[in-house]
Amino acid sequence: MKNYPFFATVSRMKYIHRWALMRNSRLEDLSEHSLEVAMIAHALCLIGNVRFGKHLNAERAALISIYHDASEIITGDLPTPVKYFSNEIRTAYGDVEALAVDRLLSGLPEDLRAAYAEILKGQDSDEDRVLRRYVKAADKLSALIKCIEEDRAGNTEFRTAAGTTRESLDEICRELPEVSVFMETFLPSYGETLDELLTEA
Repeated sequence: MKNYPFFATVSRMKYIHRWALMRNSRLEDLSEHSLEVAMIAHALCLIGNVRFGKHLNAERAALISIYHDASEIITGDLPTPVKYFSNEIRTAYGDVEALAVDRLLSGLPEDLRAAYAEILKGQDSDEDRVLRRYVKAADKLSALIKCIEEDRAGNTEFRTAAGTTRESLDEICRELPEVSVFMETFLPSYGETLDELLTEA
């Protein structure tokens, strides 16, 4: 029987470190980032459903989040300043990402590829296009959380990144009020000690 390497390859997310151009007090890998984005995207959708009367598939948003950076197993984490330095670089990197996703999908049996292509390639239904906005917001929130934690650890390296990420989130909040709710309700606790968190609970 033929072996297929898709899941063994995806499991290597834990070896991809983020924020490569920054001095980190603690390294963050792609696997833990994807989990955090999945939890936040799920929460954003639940907030939308409970508080804003929406009908969002929170579980589907979490699934999309798990794989949202899977191509970086092959490409590595290209730092944001480099990725968005020019339209030419962004377009070229998009092409590289697409090739990386195709390579990952080739590691699946033929009868499973279409289902995973929907998740990894963005061949989206209308529902998925909406959910990807929440995944993007969750990705930005995860980045801001990293900046907060680094700042609380005494590392000023992330101060500029925190400012630009907050600006991006301010834009997103105009479209997705769930993001404002998350930031007001949950963000202040990040960076606190375990004793402080348990005292609040």
